[in-house]
Amino acid sequence: MKNNDFNKGIVLTALGSFWWGVIGVIYFEYISFVGYLEVVLHRCIWTAFLLLITTSYFSKWHIFLEIIRNHKILVTLFFSGFLIFINWAVWIYAVANNQIIDASFGYFIMPILSVLLGKIFFNELLNTKRKISITLVGLAILFLLFVNFKSIPWVGLIVALSWGFYNLLRKKINVDTDIGLLVESLFILPFALVGFYLISQKGLNDFSFSNPSLMFLLLLAGPMTVIPLFLYVRGVELCGLGPTGMIFYITPTFQFILGFFYYNEPFSITKLVSFILIWIAVFIYLKDLYENN
Repeated sequence: MKNNDFNKGIVLTALGSFWWGVIGVIYFEYISFVGYLEVVLHRCIWTAFLLLITTSYFSKWHIFLEIIRNHKILVTLFFSGFLIFINWAVWIYAVANNQIIDASFGYFIMPILSVLLGKIFFNELLNTKRKISITLVGLAILFLLFVNFKSIPWVGLIVALSWGFYNLLRKKINVDTDIGLLVESLFILPFALVGFYLISQKGLNDFSFSNPSLMFLLLLAGPMTVIPLFLYVRGVELCGLGPTGMIFYITPTFQFILGFFYYNEPFSITKLVSFILIWIAVFIYLKDLYENN
């Protein structure tokens, strides 16, 4: 039974990672003709509404009520909600502006950055392999800084930093993943609704009852956010953080492949050198995960 659960967890994690790396990229690139800001707003709005539905379906309102009674947790979720909004917004900006490769840079360094933040804020132990991985990531960024400042993948760095600090805050409070995201989404929701109202008042919105097919496409921004999260989190529950940490790299690998081979994004020699350093860091990090799980 344990082996079956483990295998099921691997499959679910792989599906979630593939969704983030392929389906999510193709979807957000496909709707990039819609104003970038409007896409961000729809992602926030429909994620919140879908999570309200899933919370009712899975009868988790008691967890929600426990969270909102705790002021410390609420404040933390307010700030983590701000970080996840930045992460979503920058990611959509990257896809809409042919910077998928740069965004993949952020996803490649995310887990290693989380290890560094764990050391800084929780004094978690670092073995030699993890120290080497962190050093190589730092060298890759310094290389870009000194060789060609303009070539720094800023969107990737913002994606990685926002996600890293988001995980840091969530780690401090340790709440149910989807209910925590629901609270965060509800904090964002009023701002998103006001934002959508303002752009619609100026006639800048593409979401309209006169175009039901486009309405449906924009509504999918919610499922595109929630489904891979559910798949990945369930996978973590079944097979643990170690194996899923390795499988996660499906996401940036496919993002890079799509950006380079399918969307023909430019990729300079300077960036290639930095990516090689990152890939070596990832290899060492994955080797460490494998040896310790």
